Amino acid sequence: MTTVSHRRWRSATRLESPLSTVRRFKSDPVGTQERLLRDLLTRATHTEWGRRFGFGELARAADAVRIYQNRVPLHGYDAYQKDVRRVRYGEEDVFWPGGFRHFAVSSGTASDGTIIPVSVEMLEKDRRFSLAVAQSYIRATHDPRFLFGRFLSIPGRIDEDEGNPGVMIGEVSGLLALFSPWYIKRFYEAVSHDILFLPHWDHKLDAIIDATVSMDIRAIAMVPSWAIVLFPRLIDRYNHRYSMRARTVNEIWPNLQVFFSGGVALSSYHDLLEHQIGKVDMHFIESYGASEGFVSFQEHPNDKDMLVHLDNGVFLEFVGVEENSETPSRLTIADVETGIRYQIYVTTCSGLWSYAVGDVVRFTCLNPHKIVVSGRTNEMIDVYGEAVYGDETREALERACRVTGASVRDYHVAPVEASADRLPGHQWLIEFETPPPDYEEFSVEIDRYLQEVNRHYVIRREAEAFAIPEIIALPKGTFYDWLKKNRRTVSAQTKVPRMRDDRRIAEDVLRISGNNT
Repeated sequence: MTTVSHRRWRSATRLESPLSTVRRFKSDPVGTQERLLRDLLTRATHTEWGRRFGFGELARAADAVRIYQNRVPLHGYDAYQKDVRRVRYGEEDVFWPGGFRHFAVSSGTASDGTIIPVSVEMLEKDRRFSLAVAQSYIRATHDPRFLFGRFLSIPGRIDEDEGNPGVMIGEVSGLLALFSPWYIKRFYEAVSHDILFLPHWDHKLDAIIDATVSMDIRAIAMVPSWAIVLFPRLIDRYNHRYSMRARTVNEIWPNLQVFFSGGVALSSYHDLLEHQIGKVDMHFIESYGASEGFVSFQEHPNDKDMLVHLDNGVFLEFVGVEENSETPSRLTIADVETGIRYQIYVTTCSGLWSYAVGDVVRFTCLNPHKIVVSGRTNEMIDVYGEAVYGDETREALERACRVTGASVRDYHVAPVEASADRLPGHQWLIEFETPPPDYEEFSVEIDRYLQEVNRHYVIRREAEAFAIPEIIALPKGTFYDWLKKNRRTVSAQTKVPRMRDDRRIAEDVLRISGNNT
């Protein structure tokens, strides 16, 4: 493809509506991704990385994808850290043309975390992605009533970068909020940015509740793990202010129609959110996005998987989780299969080149391409050869909740060593919203599900070399207390790690809870 045709293609795609873009990549998924890669390579030709790897030559190659994969290695953050530091302090044309004024902290803090540069183009594309999600929802339900009330979103915290005037750093949802159109801010958003960007998380939640308790809220977008904290406070504030006895969010916001979810798996919180909201026809729409770029969204409230957005400035590569080779097979959207866990690598319009996002996905459909997120690459426990993954623990927990009538606020799974009187196994630290009538039955259901889906686990259980899961019920608020103790800032996207192959988090959580087990 020539440079002129690249320009025409880019111009055409800019003019498309978000849903037109979706229709186009659905009709030509492989071609869309190839054109996107060529475009990214062409634009970064004269950067340091472009000269190092010969991006200009790669963009003109007949088989650009294959040659790119042969020449440009897979990268982790270690390969970027020094260059990100240079770009953060003003250097230009390093891995993407020009400089950067926005940086996302994907973990840790601005001083010691993983800092991801985010171009203005990427933020604009992610904003269009959000519009596509909303438009797709309207198309699926034929119900635009949520547009005639207020929209409550709680973005993460952002701050001016210390020592870099005009440079903003923080959570990507906070950066995106800066790019919200003026008419959305003025006529649709429920809460002003003065409140949304308050630094103290508890104070911000209280201010949001005070501002919205009497509003006509019709749509919500936030991380579900924080919604379950917000909703009880909202109900308490409403009852205190108006001397009422409301028990559900629906009694306060009767026109609430749709919950746009992201950040953590919605399935872990769906039933609890439904209970707190108290509305039988409430819609939930899930999307999957990272600091590196937004990847997929649920097209219809009844879907269990998400459509992969193949034209959002992100070229996608996939590596099988179980590949142990130093040179693993790098698959594109043309090569993937259903049912296999893949690590995601991205090449983006923020200058990330075959960069490890750290998430694991499984394809459920290839026409169109749809996925479920299995968890993080570090969400696996394989201390005793059991190889239990994050998605398996989540689904096991959901099964146990359905069978026993329980509901869960948060959880963490850790290994337990063998001793003179116990087999090795897993300990499940769970903060219940509604505890099960029988903890033993709850444990049996988790165990039964894992034996159904995991051949490594079932072999060890059948050989009586592995114990049934041990359930430890924690007081409400334990995980929040742990976050406040162990994170310098707690905000909309701060999450409790679901699994670890050691007991560092588990022991700390148990100390906080006062449980000496």
